[in-house]
Amino acid sequence: MVKSQSSILIRCPLPDVYCFVVTDFVRNYPRWSPEVKQLKPLSKGPLALGWTARQVRVDQGRRTEADFRVIALDPERRVCFKGIKDPFVINYFFEPNGESTQLTFSFELARLSLAMRPFEKLIRFAVQDGTERVVRDLKALAERELGQQKTN
Repeated sequence: MVKSQSSILIRCPLPDVYCFVVTDFVRNYPRWSPEVKQLKPLSKGPLALGWTARQVRVDQGRRTEADFRVIALDPERRVCFKGIKDPFVINYFFEPNGESTQLTFSFELARLSLAMRPFEKLIRFAVQDGTERVVRDLKALAERELGQQKTN
């Protein structure tokens, strides 16, 4: 099992950050995670329990396609995605911190294929780097765009 978690303080109110991540997920996810080259909802409507999507990613030159579903949705607290065929779980946790939001992002890969096991250390490093990059990119994007909304 490969697990990683990163946390960051976003200088925007929790309801705004939650909306940016969850309500506007289809629009914003590929923007804070540029490895996502395509995101196609397989369900209609907003994110809800059971909502599904397909993503095409290119990570370090390797193209992958994965379907995932929302398995937990606790308004303004957490959203959790799980791979349908692929053994991954992704969580976004939201906590108020004054006028800001503490965002924690976690990624868990339940198992590595036999062919990938010799590269486990490299994969662990890449996953940790990836979780740190996600929160850093999400913070920059959310603060820039949500901050502009307040000035307009």
